[in-house]
Amino acid sequence: MATPVEPPNGIRTEGKHYYSMWQTLFEIDSKYVPIKPIGRGAYGIVCSSVNREINEKVAIKKIQNAFENRVDALRTLRELKLLRHLHHENVIALKDIMMPVHRNSFKDVYLVYELMDTDLHQIIKSSQALSMITASISSFSCSGA
Repeated sequence: MATPVEPPNGIRTEGKHYYSMWQTLFEIDSKYVPIKPIGRGAYGIVCSSVNREINEKVAIKKIQNAFENRVDALRTLRELKLLRHLHHENVIALKDIMMPVHRNSFKDVYLVYELMDTDLHQIIKSSQALSMITASISSFSCSGA
């Protein structure tokens, strides 16, 4: 579950609030209310949330230390560039990118996606029969970490 916590430096930033999930600090925009963590992987931690401005469930992916590794930074940039332009029912939608408060301390990237029922890993592990068409569509419609 998402647990509200104090900011790491003790100073609250306007428009942000702080939660802990899986021993990880999430500094997210106040319009999002985290519900629970839903996935963890090589590229980040994903939690389900609600955008209270429009009462819509979303998934927030936190990519920690996004610029520490050049290859990972380029992968994140590629994901952003592609998803900003792709709008299709079988491709997960990028809803928002949370902007950092201070440019000089910017190290984590927060991406907001539509919330999906499952991810590609779960589909592959399931006993559900996949056709080539189903497999290719599923690979574009999942928001794994």
